Amino acid sequence: QVQLVESGGGLVQAGGSLRLSCTASTRTFSTYAMGWFRQAPGKEREFVAAISSIAFNTYYADPIKGRFIISRDNVKNTVYLQMSSLKPEDTANYYCVAGGSAQRMSNYYGMDYWGKGTLVTVSS
Repeated sequence: QVQLVESGGGLVQAGGSLRLSCTASTRTFSTYAMGWFRQAPGKEREFVAAISSIAFNTYYADPIKGRFIISRDNVKNTVYLQMSSLKPEDTANYYCVAGGSAQRMSNYYGMDYWGKGTLVTVSS
C-alpha cells in the first residue's frame, strides 16, 4: 500500500503561482509513474499532468500546458506541480496519484493510489 500526502495548496490571486508537493510512503517510489488530477466544485475529476518513473517523460492536459510543470525527486520520494499564471478556473482540489504508466494516466487509466487532495483557490 502506498500513501500519498499532498501539500502546498492555498489561496492565491489570479496570475500568481503555487507549488504543490506530494510525498509517497514507499521504498519503491522510483518505480511508479506519478500524476496530478483535479476536481472543481460541481465538476468531474480531470487529468492535469503525469510524469514517468525513470525517463521522466511528461504529459499535460491542454488547459494547463505552458503554465504548469510537473517534476519529481526520486531521492525525496516527492512529486511536484509548479503552477504559474493561475486562473480562477484552476480552483479545485488537486489530487496526487501513483500508478504504472504516465501515458495511461493521461488517458484516465491505471491510477492505483490516490492522495486525499489539497485545495487550491484562485481569486479574481
